[in-house]
Amino acid sequence: MKKFSLTKLLLAMMFIFLFVLGGCGGNDAEETQGEEDPQVEDSEGKVDEEVDDDGIYSIDDFDPIASNQGEIIDGGTITFGLVLDTAFEGALNYNFYTGNPDVQVIRWFNEPMLSIDEDFNYTQDGAATFEVDEEEGSITFTIRDNVNWHDGEPVTAEDWAYAYEVVGHPDYDGTRYSQQLSSVEGMPAYKAGETDTITGIEIIDEKTIKLTYEQFTPSLLSSGVWAYPLPKHIFEDIPIEDMPASDAVRVNPIGYGPFKVESIVPGESVTFVKNEDYWRGEPNLDGVTLRVINPTVVAQALQSGEVDIVSSFPADQYPDHADMSNVEFLGAIDNAYTYIGFKFGKWDADAGEVAPDPDAKMADVNLRRAMWYAVDNNAIGERFYNGLRWNATTLIPPSHKNYHDDSIEAPTYDPAEAERILDEAGYIDVNGDGYREDPDGNELVINFASMSGGDIAEPLANYYIQSWDQVGLKVELVDGRLVEFNTFYDRIENDDPDIDIYQGAWGVGSDVDPSGLYGRNAVFNYTRFASEENDKLIADGLSKEAFDVSYRQEVYKEWQELMVEQIPVFPTLYRAILVPVNNRVVNYAIPEVPGIDIHRHELGVTQEEPFVAGE
Repeated sequence: MKKFSLTKLLLAMMFIFLFVLGGCGGNDAEETQGEEDPQVEDSEGKVDEEVDDDGIYSIDDFDPIASNQGEIIDGGTITFGLVLDTAFEGALNYNFYTGNPDVQVIRWFNEPMLSIDEDFNYTQDGAATFEVDEEEGSITFTIRDNVNWHDGEPVTAEDWAYAYEVVGHPDYDGTRYSQQLSSVEGMPAYKAGETDTITGIEIIDEKTIKLTYEQFTPSLLSSGVWAYPLPKHIFEDIPIEDMPASDAVRVNPIGYGPFKVESIVPGESVTFVKNEDYWRGEPNLDGVTLRVINPTVVAQALQSGEVDIVSSFPADQYPDHADMSNVEFLGAIDNAYTYIGFKFGKWDADAGEVAPDPDAKMADVNLRRAMWYAVDNNAIGERFYNGLRWNATTLIPPSHKNYHDDSIEAPTYDPAEAERILDEAGYIDVNGDGYREDPDGNELVINFASMSGGDIAEPLANYYIQSWDQVGLKVELVDGRLVEFNTFYDRIENDDPDIDIYQGAWGVGSDVDPSGLYGRNAVFNYTRFASEENDKLIADGLSKEAFDVSYRQEVYKEWQELMVEQIPVFPTLYRAILVPVNNRVVNYAIPEVPGIDIHRHELGVTQEEPFVAGE
């Protein structure tokens, strides 16, 4: 059996990592502090926190809200950097987008109807208020009178109902149809083309809409409501199948948020101007420019003042830039995780559900479990991300503190255990080439899809391949290279037969209900995994009994344990969000953090020009 030294592997990977970083020029990171760390005040009055000599940081040492309390000037503009190694897709409407980059654009000019608190529960502080009737299984929403589309038309109950009619329509081929919509009374029949109306939607008056549900679940009070109206006066003359590519989505999108889209350079930039009639109040800023910034130059763009804020800062670059003088680094635990996913089958579009193949290459749970034991996620988190990503154990991240169960024992790095599992399952090196054949004696080559992006994408993918190589598994990159972002998800979603496993990331969202990624009827269930036990626990988590928080916690504890047992995917890393903010910016908070009562119309600057590093 082929052997490989872990120490040599990590040293080799770190050499590659450092070489790539050195070749791309300067990067930037934020200050991290421990309770005993000395503090040094710099020339601009900022406090630089030194870190331990080992260079390992903790997300606990960051704050999600910018601390600048300077006096806001009238007007001004800022530049927001969307950190991406490719163009954003440009589906700039909540009802049609597919990926997070487009959401980063949409957030500047639109927002959901409902706001959430720190526990991800809906509050009465959003653009709509609501009344719940649990006995009837309904929620009545009232849109505030001063909530208007950017063209001056009021946002109406009919607009909200229209979003359900479009996303639930048989001609809609996007990815937004989910549990949030299908649970509305009459929606499944409407989706199937059996009726032209949705019985669970009642428009009471211009600003009031009532939704009645087949099954009233606790998820409905967090992320369970589709809260994204669609302006009917703009879209009603566009065929539904043409909407995603229409000018109303890609050229002249509108919302009811604090800024309005002025112009778009497709995939590259968006210019926004303030919405003086924003329902929360007139924004402080005159406008915002959003630009795509490649991860390899994001630090330079921040240092020069080219951008004021970025969507996220690569954690691997942080140590080289922790003392950047012209920005403050914000941080929080992301409500997401990275994972290795295994392909089990295909999507059955006619049935609207996954179709697992019992003969799929990755169908053997022993193979999947051995691959989990073979990787050292603690070492990856420390050596590639300096502690700002860390070993993940379950599929509910610690951002959801009421449901994440850190007592569950999941496989951790143990290559000897990986080899034992493979031996007992019949994966043996038959021909002496150092790689294991499958239990039938056939050559076993596992095709691995990993996404491009950032300096360490390639060395990280190579690390996984070498880790599996160490236990005798032959794993190769699909097409021999990393896959570009948009192409990656197209191939995963279309069940490319050349892909056996893939490295993905998933944002859990407001509610811990896992059906959106792991449900039998979920388009985003890219592994195409399904089991009766999984179906039952997902249903239990959405039952009336689950309104009892302790009951729901126990259900999701069992679900997390089931996923550790069945391993459709294995989580690799929980992660920090790092967001650097120029020192002139006031009133900015990381948008992924729930319950912070700071909104984008309050964003302002203390001077016309950004601070520049070293000045």
